[in-house]
Amino acid sequence: MDVELEQLLVLCAFAFLAGGLDAIVGGGGLVQLPALLVVLPQAPVVALLGTNKLASVVGTASAAITYNRRISVDRRTAAWMAGSAFVGSAAGALLATRVGSDVLKPVVLVALVAVLAYTARTPSLGEVELLRMRARAQRATAVGGGALIGFYDGFVGPGTGSFLVFLLVGAVGLSFLHASATAKVVNTSTNAAALALFAWGGHVLWVLGAAMALSNLAGSQVGTRLAIRRGSAWVRRVFLVVVSALVLRLAYDVLT
Repeated sequence: MDVELEQLLVLCAFAFLAGGLDAIVGGGGLVQLPALLVVLPQAPVVALLGTNKLASVVGTASAAITYNRRISVDRRTAAWMAGSAFVGSAAGALLATRVGSDVLKPVVLVALVAVLAYTARTPSLGEVELLRMRARAQRATAVGGGALIGFYDGFVGPGTGSFLVFLLVGAVGLSFLHASATAKVVNTSTNAAALALFAWGGHVLWVLGAAMALSNLAGSQVGTRLAIRRGSAWVRRVFLVVVSALVLRLAYDVLT
């Protein structure tokens, strides 16, 4: 499929923005996928979904590497969580190709409103590390939650990173910064699973995806460094903005 230079530049700009947002607290899908749908309305939607995953997986992987170089992350828990999320994402993507993803959107909307309300009413949440579980219980929660959120990522998509961050902050007790670092490892896994499924079906625009992936990677590096420098309190504020935008986006989808 041919893409004009102007279209490519616009999509790369949105990919850069999505990479930065995703690296901080998730939510890059709010920017990148709608841009693809608007700029390339003639392209098959499933091909745009696959291309979006190609661009995203490079950015999330880059953010995961940078976070892990600068922040202490429980790598064993992150690895187990990523594994369960990979399986969940593949299952969700497979189911979405058969039944469609609209059935889950009202449920997700209610969950996001609850996440937003709880975080907004708890100002100290995630600003400091306050682990609530022993190591084994923490790992079990991460694995179970990772599988469910991975399934959501494959089945619906937008907001996966934000759900991962909230699980790690609200249930496990990590700070927002440490939760973002762990979430990037897991989100890389879910993106890879979905990309593998789309690629297997021939639903990826590889040249466009590669160009967007480079832009997403650059944005991811900027976002990661901003998050590390600004700290958990700043990441929490970005989280509230992103979740609010997700609520509005899903409410629009459900109502229309």
